[in-house]
Amino acid sequence: MARADRLLRLLQILRRHRRPVTASVIADELEVCQRTVYRDIAGLIDEGVPIRGEAGIGYVLGDGYDLPPLMFNADEIEAMLVGLRWVEARGDASLARAAADVVAKIGQMLPVHLKPVLFEPAVDAPRWPLELPDETIDVASLRAAIRNCRKVEIAYSDEKGRATTRVIWPLALGYFEMSRIVIAWCEMRDDFRHFRTDRVRRAEISAQRYPGSRAKLLARWRATMNGAC
Repeated sequence: MARADRLLRLLQILRRHRRPVTASVIADELEVCQRTVYRDIAGLIDEGVPIRGEAGIGYVLGDGYDLPPLMFNADEIEAMLVGLRWVEARGDASLARAAADVVAKIGQMLPVHLKPVLFEPAVDAPRWPLELPDETIDVASLRAAIRNCRKVEIAYSDEKGRATTRVIWPLALGYFEMSRIVIAWCEMRDDFRHFRTDRVRRAEISAQRYPGSRAKLLARWRATMNGAC
């Protein structure tokens, strides 16, 4: 691998991770020795790239730094295409349209020799028609509430048809083959709960933000789920 290509890949590895990445992890992905990684990082720092960290601890790419425009390779195009095609078939209506728009935008920027990888793909995700459960709420509005950390009042029916009204702090939305699940903190239960969107009969987005950090709440939820395994 040419050194210039290796440096771009090294930067991409750092950009991919939000936490320090060790030289060992970088070396394994680049298939080089750790000494080469240390030398490459030192060279990038000398060129003004804001990399923080040290040997034995790990490295992070400083905020505000971005790579020059990069062209996708065939594997990267196929990876995006599989995910986007799945979203087209299984996402809510606005998310499905957004996925189709992304495919079109990628197609416009690709050089001629890479366009067949996108438009005549060797990979795909199943898109045969399956009957998803009916939803009575606007899932796009719910996604906006998650991004903006808003409380939401929902009218919910459980698997036995029992109806309750709850105030939740929506943290994330999981898309599965035949359902969508809202991960949330439930004020009534004073705990994390999962709600199927097709069982939410009404959802009113509040102007009130819930307290704390969504990232920290998600970390607590993940710790709870790991402890349940």
